[in-house]
Amino acid sequence: MGIFGFILVAIALILFFVKQAQAKSHGSLLSARLTDINELHTTCDAITQEIGGGNWRDYVKLWGKISVDEPLISEIRQEPCVYYRMLVQREYEEKVRSQDSEGKTIEKTVRKSETITQNQRSTPFILEDKTGTITINPQGAKFDTIKIVDEFRTEQPAGGMLQFGNFSFLIRNDSYNTHTLGYRYQEFILPINREVLILGNASDETGELRITKPTNNEPFLVSLKTEEELNSDYENNQNLLQYGMIGCFILGIILILFDIIS
Repeated sequence: MGIFGFILVAIALILFFVKQAQAKSHGSLLSARLTDINELHTTCDAITQEIGGGNWRDYVKLWGKISVDEPLISEIRQEPCVYYRMLVQREYEEKVRSQDSEGKTIEKTVRKSETITQNQRSTPFILEDKTGTITINPQGAKFDTIKIVDEFRTEQPAGGMLQFGNFSFLIRNDSYNTHTLGYRYQEFILPINREVLILGNASDETGELRITKPTNNEPFLVSLKTEEELNSDYENNQNLLQYGMIGCFILGIILILFDIIS
């Protein structure tokens, strides 16, 4: 029982560090300056006139609507978007051999999965609020997405070529001890013409005012949720992590002490 106690204490330690990371992200959300696009342009112009361009940085949060002249087209569902992530997983059965306590060889069939391909892309877009527009360079951002594909197909493609929408992929044959059951397709997008919360760095470093990834490890976020919803999510997650951390630690210590006493 002692070994399980140490495992639980180790899990509690992991939950502690996860909670710390959540608290840091939540703190960044709270500390970012809430503003509008016109105010950013006004401030940037004033600082440019005073000390020159390319020197201003400000960690901000903005709420506005996505627009883009040339949207990306997602690979599977072919939906217009400014970001997409897709992956294809092979689900298969594999024969696994092991030995029992008497040294006899046991063979059983185990269901497994593996990711055979994945891809993600993003493109700069315009954020528009009631006061103006600003360019968002989303490279390095964490995206809040919508799942538009989650489909399992029990197919054995002729010629070894998987095809779904605009996606195609050449697959290998099964090995001698595996049998493919099918393929799971998933795709996530950030669609156009949706309102989003942007948490990022306002900068005129390129000569044009943009929102980009912060250089000081602050979160860069593009979210479909409002600030109030994100605050609620962070608080709930931290509470759950704290309860789990305390529970694992107490139970782990009890098991360790019980093992020592017994």
